[in-house]
Amino acid sequence: MKKLEFKTAFKYPFNRAKGLWNILLIFLPVVGWFVLGGYSVRIVKEFIKGEFEQLPTLKFGDDLGLGFFMFLKAIPFMLVYIPAVIILVEINPWLRLAIIPFEVLLIPILAINFMNKETVGSFFEFSILKSVFNNFGDYIVVFLKNSLLGLIFAIMSIVLIGIPAGAFTKSIFIADFYRRRIK
Repeated sequence: MKKLEFKTAFKYPFNRAKGLWNILLIFLPVVGWFVLGGYSVRIVKEFIKGEFEQLPTLKFGDDLGLGFFMFLKAIPFMLVYIPAVIILVEINPWLRLAIIPFEVLLIPILAINFMNKETVGSFFEFSILKSVFNNFGDYIVVFLKNSLLGLIFAIMSIVLIGIPAGAFTKSIFIADFYRRRIK
């Protein structure tokens, strides 16, 4: 299965540039955030299908509902994860360093799985991490590409265009890894 090219990932948000205006929904408290959350889930699902042509058209009502229900479904994971981190750090502050690799490398692939399957349990499917460890070199390259793309869009934030471009592509390479190695 063909890997996503960096050039394709960079061009993706600009292939339908008017879709970048959707980021303005962030200024609509709560409702706009849920809409953007649902829209982001749909974008990730397109990445997983290998559809990197352009940003999808925002569907306000559908994306609002999807974002709201995905938020509700994520609460059990947050209720387990956040207290666990707090307890571990309280036991020994140095454990914070041990948690960082988990947060940086493993939570993103679990989140992609959650967005793909849309179930509470999919955030807890730790068996998919086997694919990460079995293809660790590829995953590190994916992580570095994702970081580089994020850095480029962060620099482009000076002219504002980088903000929505970065927001709508932040998981593009991880979703591509999921498509190639897990799905």
